[in-house]
Amino acid sequence: MRGKETGQGSFYSYVSQEERIPVDHPLRAIRRMVDEVLHRLSGRFAKMYSELGRPSIPPEQLLRALLIQAFYTVRSERQLMEQLNYNLLFRWFVGLSMDDPVWDATTFTKNRERLLEGDIAQAFFQEVIREARERRFLSDEHFSVDGTLIEAWAGQKSFRKKDDPGDPLDRPKSFHGDNRTNETHQSTTDPDARLFRKGLGKEAKLSFMGHAVIDNRHGLVVASQLTHATGTAEPTSAVEMIKGCRRAKTVGADKAFDQAFFVTEVRKRGIVAHVAQKEDPRYTAIDRRTIRHRSYLISQRARKRIEECFGWIKTIAVLRKTRHRGLFRVGWMFTFVLAAYNLVRMKNLLTPQLA
Repeated sequence: MRGKETGQGSFYSYVSQEERIPVDHPLRAIRRMVDEVLHRLSGRFAKMYSELGRPSIPPEQLLRALLIQAFYTVRSERQLMEQLNYNLLFRWFVGLSMDDPVWDATTFTKNRERLLEGDIAQAFFQEVIREARERRFLSDEHFSVDGTLIEAWAGQKSFRKKDDPGDPLDRPKSFHGDNRTNETHQSTTDPDARLFRKGLGKEAKLSFMGHAVIDNRHGLVVASQLTHATGTAEPTSAVEMIKGCRRAKTVGADKAFDQAFFVTEVRKRGIVAHVAQKEDPRYTAIDRRTIRHRSYLISQRARKRIEECFGWIKTIAVLRKTRHRGLFRVGWMFTFVLAAYNLVRMKNLLTPQLA
């Protein structure tokens, strides 16, 4: 017998949100880890807010919403609020009941400064690393380093001479034949962005450069940094980040790190530089004593896991081109999405144990 459509009418439900989420849903394991991390940051949150005035939106909910944005490739905070309004799974993860009103998209704009000043992204990242260490996912001995370009939220037309007052009528201007460099030009949209190209024959774009260190055992990110896009940023930042890996024995890297500065600085700290060797023997800093060992081949295979991390934050977390401006804001988001990547990676590592 064919059923009849009666319409929706009023909505009454006796089933809680908790019961509607499948027991084996991937977000459940992530939610438990996130709650533990946010609980440890509770004291830090308390110092950021005054004891007077109207209650604000809990920072825990703001951070969970940003995690949802990274997990599900939500392009903007306005679209995030739209989906949070009708998506029960998102509401459950963030901590909103079915009747709670959804915030305005400008809520993130108003609260971002407070989160930036408190350096919450770095604190959240460190607590996620602490969670991974307690679960014994980190080896603390073998690492890999690399860098990637993050395209800035600025167009080529904004890259003008530093002493150019600009056209008050904003009429189109041809840059054909102009020799534009970072020394003489600067973006009027994002002054922190630098014109940089990935290699010969590639297009030069206004970009930032993100750097990361991963643990070779499970590919978890243990250190991150965002800098101006320059030719020396990768080895310089890598050396600085490696200083925090006090028990490191080896560090893997690609051919961009095959230079005397990086290899020498790494060896000063008693770390073996497993760097991909350049084909021309005149320009390599790696000798045969290093590449003859089996551990060198293992590091070269393991270091490619860092490309999986960069691919995830660019395609899933939508960080191929940043939505923010300024080195500080872009760096905050870069660190935060790397923490989100670690949570996803840890969930995958926990799945066999839970099964």
